[in-house]
Amino acid sequence: MINTSKPIYPPSQELCNFIIDKVGISKNALDLGIKRSFLENSPLPIVMWSYGLLTLDQLRIILAWQKNISI
Repeated sequence: MINTSKPIYPPSQELCNFIIDKVGISKNALDLGIKRSFLENSPLPIVMWSYGLLTLDQLRIILAWQKNISI
């Protein structure tokens, strides 16, 4: 698990919408991922994948999307 000393900020509404609308993850799974992300102080997509809320392919889609919007 990734654990940082820098606080994790809440995920953007864009990211949440992408995860629900484009990746097809339920709102309940997203909410659980957000809670665990704060508790573990780790990035949301990684936490969701580590808890089995995302497949590896879904994780790759999210990471590619994040990379493309940060350019």
